[in-house]
Amino acid sequence: MRDAPILLFLLALLSGCDLLADPTQPDIETPAAWAEPIPANAHANVWPAADWWHGFGSAELDGLIVAAKADNLDIGMAAARVEQAEAQMRSTSSSLWPQLSLGFDASRNGPLDEDAAAKDSRSSSDLSGGSGSGSSNGSSSSMDRNSFGLSLSASYEVDFWGRNRSARNAALEALRASVFDQQTVALTATTSVATTYLQILSLRDRIAIADNNLANARDVLNVVRAKATLGAVSPADLAQQTGVVAAQEAALAPLEQQERENIYALAILLGRNPEDLAIKARSLDTLAVPPVATGLPSELLTRRPDIAKAEADLAGADANVVAARAAMLPTVNLSGALSLETAVLSTLFGPAGAAYSVAGSVMQTIFDGGKLAADADVAEAQRKELVLSYRSVIITAFSEVENALVAIRALDKQYALQKIQVEQADKAFRIVSARYKGGSDDLITLLDAQRTLFDAEDALGQLRLQQLQAIVTLYKALGGGWQQPQAVAS
Repeated sequence: MRDAPILLFLLALLSGCDLLADPTQPDIETPAAWAEPIPANAHANVWPAADWWHGFGSAELDGLIVAAKADNLDIGMAAARVEQAEAQMRSTSSSLWPQLSLGFDASRNGPLDEDAAAKDSRSSSDLSGGSGSGSSNGSSSSMDRNSFGLSLSASYEVDFWGRNRSARNAALEALRASVFDQQTVALTATTSVATTYLQILSLRDRIAIADNNLANARDVLNVVRAKATLGAVSPADLAQQTGVVAAQEAALAPLEQQERENIYALAILLGRNPEDLAIKARSLDTLAVPPVATGLPSELLTRRPDIAKAEADLAGADANVVAARAAMLPTVNLSGALSLETAVLSTLFGPAGAAYSVAGSVMQTIFDGGKLAADADVAEAQRKELVLSYRSVIITAFSEVENALVAIRALDKQYALQKIQVEQADKAFRIVSARYKGGSDDLITLLDAQRTLFDAEDALGQLRLQQLQAIVTLYKALGGGWQQPQAVAS
């Protein structure tokens, strides 16, 4: 093994060579402040907590989100993709290490027909002037031969241009991207649970409003019937109010259907069968309005897992470009083998033999129809696409925050005005109802007042839902309290 020091020196020398590539750093302009005014109750420069859903003050919602984190199928599939990426990274990293193989072989050689062999042996003995069967048996036995061999071989591709290291780095960035994607899926799942839960309670509020409106319509119908019996109103008035009651009863069916559909959708988010889920809360009024947190725009890039994933994808594309370029250059391979062999006769052990071999090779592709060049062009084009994708993700993130802020501000104003409308509509309905019973107003006026009150109350309930869902949307746009872990970021 006198050549070993030389080979080790060459290995150390060649391993220091690499194709350098500066990481792509797209120009991103981050605003100093949000364009939309911050709500009056907002905590400026404060980010949502990781358990932001506690702000609703609902133990039931807390339990549902915990269950979703544990059993949501999308989160589970994303976790499986992380495991796949981790295994792929380990597989790719194996190219940086030598490949060792250990072999053992055994063989036996001898005549197929021992009687014929013995006969041939005797004939040979007679011709040579010898006699005696002992000599023949000895010759037959000497033709049986056992041999055993042990071999150890090693091969190593010198990563002269950094191709294997770049492939490993690309796989590592793919793993990081999978981790961030799983966290994005988890954020989407938890916010979906919250918005679906709010939708269920809102529908129950709307059903309660419809029930109350139906009760009012039935009370009016009883008054109309009484007046019709006395001849104080025409049969047309009675028919009209009867139709109103039927319409109110029919309006309940789609609301109840939507409630059940949202419960089933929530069950899917929890990874359960629809029959296994029951929601106890009956109204949005049982929930608190969480405080609004906005944070600083300059920090948003480190607060959303989808942006972190886009960064990892871009870093992986940089590594793929280096690997594709290196594939066009010569490859250097080292190999070595050590073998031990012994031959064993039926009555005598022969001497053992040992041998080694060391070799090196350099390979350069001469013609491949442009495949390697095309692969490099593909990698470069993918990097260009991911640069644009990264910028798109960031612009979308800023836009989502701004949209959520404008929605919160507009809905707060609408809700305040709608409350006034409901108060006045309720007042008007009570006055008109009393006047109708006293004979001062006609049925048309009463029906208009009733319809106005119902529409105003239903609109107020929907605005309440939109308010709470806008806060959830803002929390999601701000990353839901997520921060990039240092261990993954390094």
